[in-house]
Amino acid sequence: MEQRSISVTRPEIAADGLGFFRWGQVAGKVLVTNDAGEWAFLEDGELADLIGGRVGSDHARFEEFQSKGLVRDGLDLDALATRVSKRSGHVRFGPRLHVVNLTRRGGNPLDMSAETADRIVDFALKGTSPAISFEFQGADGDPFANLAVLQHLVQQAQSISQHTAGKTLRFRALSNLRSMTEEIAEWMIANDVLLSTTLDGPAALHDDNRAHLGGATHADVVRWIEYFQRRYAELGRDPHQWNVDARLAVTARTLASPREVADEYVARKIGVIHVRPLEAWAFDAETWRKIGYTQPQYLEFRRTLLDYILELNRGGSDLIDSLAAVIAAKILTARDPGTVDLQSPSGAGSSQLAYGADGRIFPCDEARVIDDSGDSLFEIGNVADVDVGRLTRHPTVRSIASASLLDAQPMCTDSWSKPYVGINPVRTYLTQGDLFGQGHRCIELAEQLAIATRIFESLAAADTADRQVFERWAATESPHVIGERLGKAVP
Repeated sequence: MEQRSISVTRPEIAADGLGFFRWGQVAGKVLVTNDAGEWAFLEDGELADLIGGRVGSDHARFEEFQSKGLVRDGLDLDALATRVSKRSGHVRFGPRLHVVNLTRRGGNPLDMSAETADRIVDFALKGTSPAISFEFQGADGDPFANLAVLQHLVQQAQSISQHTAGKTLRFRALSNLRSMTEEIAEWMIANDVLLSTTLDGPAALHDDNRAHLGGATHADVVRWIEYFQRRYAELGRDPHQWNVDARLAVTARTLASPREVADEYVARKIGVIHVRPLEAWAFDAETWRKIGYTQPQYLEFRRTLLDYILELNRGGSDLIDSLAAVIAAKILTARDPGTVDLQSPSGAGSSQLAYGADGRIFPCDEARVIDDSGDSLFEIGNVADVDVGRLTRHPTVRSIASASLLDAQPMCTDSWSKPYVGINPVRTYLTQGDLFGQGHRCIELAEQLAIATRIFESLAAADTADRQVFERWAATESPHVIGERLGKAVP
């Protein structure tokens, strides 16, 4: 996170009259924020007036500062506490996202059994969350390699929820589409299973990426995207709710083509673009030299891509940048979208669980990936013998919560961006070898900060057109944006 670059010369601080807030500089203005997600831009001298206790009832902005909890005079503490509570509500509801890896390949291959799938369903539906999402994955990006158990799990969850649990269910399959058939597609559509896949841009770019990353060719991906979109339309389904979810794997070649990537998503009528960086740990050194990049290179690409998506929206496009939509909701609304990667403490283990093909449980999918490499540090139980209530109090889950609490993270605890970003300690363990890690070395955190900064730059400039786009994104209730993890690109 950035360090504040504004200084106030020997300020007089009237601490007894202030609410708690952080401050920094965006677009040449002072930005103050607090744990409720409230924010305000201050003009020259207003910061000194605020912290010096000179914002009284006769001040032009007193009522605004009072309502936002920035001054203590007349502060409605209960209302402020309620707003703060909404930002951390995920810790009260229990796991709602259950990532199920149906197959394991390598030295000890295994397909999940129907019995293990039954235990996962029973385990998930006994949780306290009123809404449950199942996300299906498989080795090498192919959950349909164990199609019978995938179908069994969906039908079992639907049956139990309908007759006993009364949960709201959501299903999603992350697939590289190599084994997709019309039979599978029709079953997914009939059983309300959403599809997530990877589209890396136009044909030449996508196919070049897939030469290194594996997965279906551009022609096959587009064919299946069009198939699902056509069938949804024929069935009269809301395109904002029923839309193929595509994710972008950014390689070195992608960096030069942000406009072409966005144009391809618009051409394929994909409503939401999920952008995630690749990470060096996932590749051998030779491959990384071909496809890798530095953090500054990625952030420059990310900024350019977001700017172009905003330009497209100003011209009438409906394409949504998923990460920007989540952060915009945190800034512009009173609710938290519930995206587990942007929560403090992290949703790993509290909002999200992941399951190996053998039924072992992990706090998130990255933890399961670590286990596949031979490091069982993050294993927290097995569906055969663990109670969901005890699992969320597991020492490993508590350690993750402690490491991800931004109030305790150097450079995060006093940053204006703290209410709007999050960190996943399991990923910092992967990338830095340390559960706590260093925020400035975390590319995801740097990306979140860059996007939050871009949103506030528009707000500081009173850019009505961009603000309207961000407000529309913030209000989006699409299952592709709200209540899910941001997710990795499908292999």
